[in-house]
Amino acid sequence: MAIYALTEKELVPVSATSFTAENIHERKHIQQLIKANITVLDASLMVIAEEFGDWIDSSRRIDLLCIDSDANLVVVELKRTEDGGHMELQALRYAAMISAMTFEQLVETHARFINPAQPDHDDAQAAILKFLGWDGPDEDQFGQDTRIILASANFSKELTTAVLWLRDRDIDIRCVRLQPYRLADGTVLVDAQQIIPLPETASYQTQIGVKRQAERKQRIVRHDERLEFWQQLLELAAQHTDLHAGRSPSKDNWLGGSTGHRGIHLDYKIRLQDSAVQLCIDDNPQAYEALAADRERIESDFGAPLIWDRKANRKSTFILLILDGGYRSDRERWPEIQQSLVDAMVRLENAIKPRLGNLR
Repeated sequence: MAIYALTEKELVPVSATSFTAENIHERKHIQQLIKANITVLDASLMVIAEEFGDWIDSSRRIDLLCIDSDANLVVVELKRTEDGGHMELQALRYAAMISAMTFEQLVETHARFINPAQPDHDDAQAAILKFLGWDGPDEDQFGQDTRIILASANFSKELTTAVLWLRDRDIDIRCVRLQPYRLADGTVLVDAQQIIPLPETASYQTQIGVKRQAERKQRIVRHDERLEFWQQLLELAAQHTDLHAGRSPSKDNWLGGSTGHRGIHLDYKIRLQDSAVQLCIDDNPQAYEALAADRERIESDFGAPLIWDRKANRKSTFILLILDGGYRSDRERWPEIQQSLVDAMVRLENAIKPRLGNLR
C-alpha cells in the first residue's frame, strides 16, 4: 500500500526508500531509535539491555533484550536488509539461551545497562518492579515464556514461512516491518507495521492456536495410550501365536500380521470404546468370494457369526468380529479386552488359514 501526502487539491504519493539509500545504519541509527522508542514495536515492552551476550562460549549478542508487562522475556532482533536475512534462526538461538534467566540475573543485567561503571542493583530492581506493577520479586511469575520480535525493512518468503510454522507450534514470534519513506522536502518517515500476526486477526489466531494446541495434546495422548495398549497386547499374544511376532507397538489404531499370502493379512484394530480382529483382503474379490462361499463352515470353526464386509466402491474386503472395549476404556478392563482380542485372533487364524492355501 502506498502512502500519500494530503494537499488541498490532491493526494501526492510519498516515495518509498530504503535504509541503505538514506545512509541509515542498523546499529548506529535503527537500534538506538528503537531502544529509545520501544513502544513502536510493542506498547507492553521495557528495554532491559542492549547488545546482551552474557553467556559462556558465545560472541553473539541480542540487539535488545526486553521484558513485557506479563514478565515474559522478549528477544528483539533488528535488520535493515530488504529480506531479513536469517534473523529468525538467530532469534531462536538467543531465546533458548536466555530462557533459563532468573529474576535476579535480569536485575543485574539491567543495572549494568543503566550504569556500566557503577551498577545499582536497587535502582534497577525498583524500575523493573514499577514497570511490572509488583511489590516485590516473584520468581514463579517471572519468565513463564520467551517471546521474539523481528523488525526489518522487509521479510523474505522463506523467513515468513518459518515464522508462520513456528507460530503454529505455539512459539510467540512476530514480524514488524519498518518501511522508510522520503517526503519531497527530504524528511524521512518510517512506517512501522506488524505483519505477523496481523493486529486485526491476532485475537482470532490466538483462539485458533489454543484450539490447535489442545488438539495436538489430544493426539499425543491418544498415541501414547495406543502405544501402551499394543505393547501389552503383543506381550500377551506372543504366548498364544507367532502371527504378530516381530511386530512393534505403534501409535496407529491397527496392527497387522502376515498370513503368508500376499495382500491377505490378519489385523487387530482398536478404537475408543470397541475393538476388532479381522481378515483384510486387498484388491482380490475372487479370494473374498471363495471364502464367502464357505462362510457357514468358517463361522462354525470360529465359533461365532462374523461380519462379512464388502462394499462396491472399496477395493479391500474384510471378515471381522467387533468386540466391546477399546483403548479409552477403563484401564482396569485392558487385560480383559486384550485377552478377548487374542482369543478371537487365534480362533480366526485357525478358521481362515487352512483355507487360504486353496486360493489363487
